[in-house]
Amino acid sequence: QVQLVESGGGLVQAGGSLRLSCAASGLTFSAYAMGWFRQAPGKEREFVAAISRSGGSTYYTDSVKGRFTISRDNAKNTVFLQMNSLKPDDTAVYYCAASLRAQAYVSYEFNYWGQGTQVTVSS
Repeated sequence: QVQLVESGGGLVQAGGSLRLSCAASGLTFSAYAMGWFRQAPGKEREFVAAISRSGGSTYYTDSVKGRFTISRDNAKNTVFLQMNSLKPDDTAVYYCAASLRAQAYVSYEFNYWGQGTQVTVSS
């Protein structure tokens, strides 16, 4: 059974950094593109970042470009999201997702989802 487990969320001051991790099991990790989404209270779920199967291609929503970095370690079945220069608007539950596509960017392209980890950025 496929499982995605996020970790690394927490409370941080504006301008600070967090590194999220998503550990995958029950799948051939290298066969999946991976993505991060987030959802703030009262707002729709938003795409944040994605990475291709081998890690050779990445894509980010405009609001996080230059601040967030997605990466993956296929030997460890783990995808990461390094978040720097955090802003209060980054506050949300962050979700890890896996896609059978070589590259994926929108919710319907992802087959499996984690339960999320809370990120709170105070001003």
